[in-house]
Amino acid sequence: MGATVADLDLPGGQGASAGGGRGRRRSPAGPSPVLKTAGRVAWRVGGPALAVTYLSLLVLLPLAALFTNAFSGGWAAFWHAVTEPEAVAALELTLGVAAAVAVFNSVAGSAIAWVLVRDDFRGKALVGAVIDLPFALPTIVAGLTLLALYGPDSPFHLNLAGTRLGIACALAFVTLPFCVRSVQPVLAELDAETEEAASSLGASRRQVLRRVILPSILPSVLAGAGLAFARAVGEFGSVVLISGNLPFKTEVASSFIYSQSQSGNLQGASAVSVVLVAISLLVLVGIGWARRRFEVPETI
Repeated sequence: MGATVADLDLPGGQGASAGGGRGRRRSPAGPSPVLKTAGRVAWRVGGPALAVTYLSLLVLLPLAALFTNAFSGGWAAFWHAVTEPEAVAALELTLGVAAAVAVFNSVAGSAIAWVLVRDDFRGKALVGAVIDLPFALPTIVAGLTLLALYGPDSPFHLNLAGTRLGIACALAFVTLPFCVRSVQPVLAELDAETEEAASSLGASRRQVLRRVILPSILPSVLAGAGLAFARAVGEFGSVVLISGNLPFKTEVASSFIYSQSQSGNLQGASAVSVVLVAISLLVLVGIGWARRRFEVPETI
């Protein structure tokens, strides 16, 4: 006989199967190897190029303009701008208070992180949101709040306006989240069995804290302190109101830069800005090295 139904090709590219007589659909053809290779090459080349372009427009070019302005008068003009007495006093105050705040917040932040990880209580989520509030709150609002609480009309009769302690309070407010969020994930990942084993061997709670817990969280504590220091060095909004900006007394480096730019001395303002950028960059590079060296998770 002639061809059977099973031997016929159905319309649309379907043929009858030998067993059940049903049509079998052909799978659609995928992209050719040439297109796949071209896509991978475009992504490998275009992705980094896009990232570098974006980074250059937002970071590298402004920094290049800052350095160009700072050294527009030569090395002698740059050195004179960063070593004049008012600039030196502002830098010394900024670095000293920033270091003290970083140390204080590293201790307080570790204690708060411990409570958030090891304790369960009502309002825990609210406490976590309050800790992150300085990330979202405009810093000038923080300065205004601190001035209302600790200014001349303080409800607590504690006037910190125009004092270095007021500057420290403002910097502590904006840098606390860095210390808490750097330590919190490391505490959460600590193995409780290690602590239990140390306790079963006769170690007291203080010994467990000193010999088991603290060595484990120390790299993250230092990373949080470094981030807090880098943020405090360049802080302006939260301190501009409560500090009073008194030269040689309560004028921080950011306020000095602002006053120099307003008076038309852009070269001097840029020179001091370069010093702050260099200090912050060194701190951030050190934090990055420490995180890679001790495998500290990046949470901020």
